[in-house]
Amino acid sequence: MKQTELIPHLFRTEYRKIVSVLYKLFGIEHIEIAEDIVSDTFLSASELWGLKGLPENPTAWLYTVAKNKTKDYLKHHSIFTQKISKEIKYAAPTFHEIEIDLSTKNINDSQLAMIFAVCNPCNPAEVQIGLALNLLCGFGAVEIANAFLTNKEVIYKRLQRGKEKLRSAKIKIEQPGLHEIDERLPAVLLTLYLLFNEGYYSSNQDVSLRKDLCLEAMRLTYLLIENDHTNKPAVNALFSLMCFHSSRFEARINEDGDNILYEDQDTNLWNKELVERGEYYLNLSSKGDELSKYHLEAAIAYWHTHKEDTGQKWENILQLYNQLLLIEYSPIAALNRTFALAKANGKMEAIAEAEKLNLTGNHLYYTLLGNLYTDVDNEKALQHYQKASTLTSSHADKTTIEKNMKRVRAMAAL
Repeated sequence: MKQTELIPHLFRTEYRKIVSVLYKLFGIEHIEIAEDIVSDTFLSASELWGLKGLPENPTAWLYTVAKNKTKDYLKHHSIFTQKISKEIKYAAPTFHEIEIDLSTKNINDSQLAMIFAVCNPCNPAEVQIGLALNLLCGFGAVEIANAFLTNKEVIYKRLQRGKEKLRSAKIKIEQPGLHEIDERLPAVLLTLYLLFNEGYYSSNQDVSLRKDLCLEAMRLTYLLIENDHTNKPAVNALFSLMCFHSSRFEARINEDGDNILYEDQDTNLWNKELVERGEYYLNLSSKGDELSKYHLEAAIAYWHTHKEDTGQKWENILQLYNQLLLIEYSPIAALNRTFALAKANGKMEAIAEAEKLNLTGNHLYYTLLGNLYTDVDNEKALQHYQKASTLTSSHADKTTIEKNMKRVRAMAAL
């Protein structure tokens, strides 16, 4: 891998690991210091590797430099170290001698401690999720705004208020107790769910699938499964959902980076091992009497691993969407339900339901209407596809919409 590709790759995979350990070291009060040290580490890599070439082990190099920069900071900021020495449990005179533990176990423990610290009820749920995406997962304000369907100014102010609230509440970054786990786990799971979705349905204009974000969400979710105290049915259901979706990674995008619609996907490219893992964790999630939205979405994703276009399949999916909307209504789930409704009961019934949603600012709404009106009223189908194209900034989405319009025009010409 070339240096120009390697550093961004390592930033995506290693930044969050290193910074989580330093967050735990410095505490919520001083998270900016941790971020500055890790950012400076990557800046040094960019400068030195360009001059001297790549080190033998780039990841180990980053870890070593991050440790040294942390020790140097603690050594040369005596006022700072004296002020917070009690908080981070080290005697100020020996700060520069401490060992910064970047072992896999400590990274995992630090990330779990951090996400549970951030998902504290002193902040509203949407603030908890935004902070976790920002601090633990490295999301910027724009990416979080896209996840919440709002603008970056709102998110920026929300993040600043949230950080200040954590500071004023003097929240500690430490392993949560059983009560804290039960209280904060829903926000933690929603954070990981949004992280996976941002990767799977990327808001990036040039990339429609970001596997790195999906894999990071799966890794963090699996950390919860490996911990006896956080291994709950909803966690297994969420991991099952992720496995089912990720099983179709290779079939979703062609060589040009364009989306391949579900009905056009080559099932030979589906990852059968991930499908089996999804089934395994879906079965585990059924223990107990809990039924979360993750259970229902995982069950919907399970049916999508069966390519056959049968009435039973779509009726099951439709009923699962009905339950999902009762548990937690969302416009996107309602939109997806109308597609299942069309498959189960026909397009006319689905069109009537879809138009009631009136999601006029969403390109997916017009894309769905374009699909539903195809072969019913092709002129209306083209109008909806054209509107969808004007509303999306994604190159991959625009390409897919153009293909659909070309298909409709060909039908109309017959």
